[in-house]
Amino acid sequence: MPASPSPALPDDRLAAGAARLASQHSGRFCAETVQALLADSYRLLAEHARVHTHLVVLAERFTAERLEALAHVEGAPGAGLPRVLFVCSHNAGRSQMAAALLNHRAGGQVTISSAGAAPAAEVEVGIVQALTEAGVDLADAYPKPLTDEVVQAADIVITMGCGDACPVVPGRRYLDWPVPDPDGAPIAVVRDIRDALDAHITTLLGTLPDP
Repeated sequence: MPASPSPALPDDRLAAGAARLASQHSGRFCAETVQALLADSYRLLAEHARVHTHLVVLAERFTAERLEALAHVEGAPGAGLPRVLFVCSHNAGRSQMAAALLNHRAGGQVTISSAGAAPAAEVEVGIVQALTEAGVDLADAYPKPLTDEVVQAADIVITMGCGDACPVVPGRRYLDWPVPDPDGAPIAVVRDIRDALDAHITTLLGTLPDP
């Protein structure tokens, strides 16, 4: 029986990314699986993007994160770090800030993701400013949609007090950090939100298991 054709990519420029990802996951995921996930990632990001200039690059990065999460779900060896997922509606404020702060303080000992049920086009400017002032890098952050494999891979799922509907996976730990919405808030308020999230992260780091 002839092999099934690979699913069509929505942008021809994605082909090089599909080849890179397929090579990285050779022996774990077939090229057709990688290409299908890349096409889906591009479609999901394109639904909310105002500018498509960097969409091909972001789709490849998003797909890499999803493949790594899927490998973890399927029991790939060497994926033993605690995994934390931050969720808020638009993945442009609180969840991005919390993820960046944890990444800054965890020293590579935690795998961190963030996502939103209805992702915005870009991270809020005030969030970037408040984190930059604290010496935290957010240069590569971008809003991402919530996907099943990222939820299933998480050991801890943390929502931001905004009533987000998140799939419940048995055996996962769920937390809610009710902090104010920084959207449109003065920078002084955003700094207070940053500091409140940092206090939550201090508590969280004391509860995480050793890798």
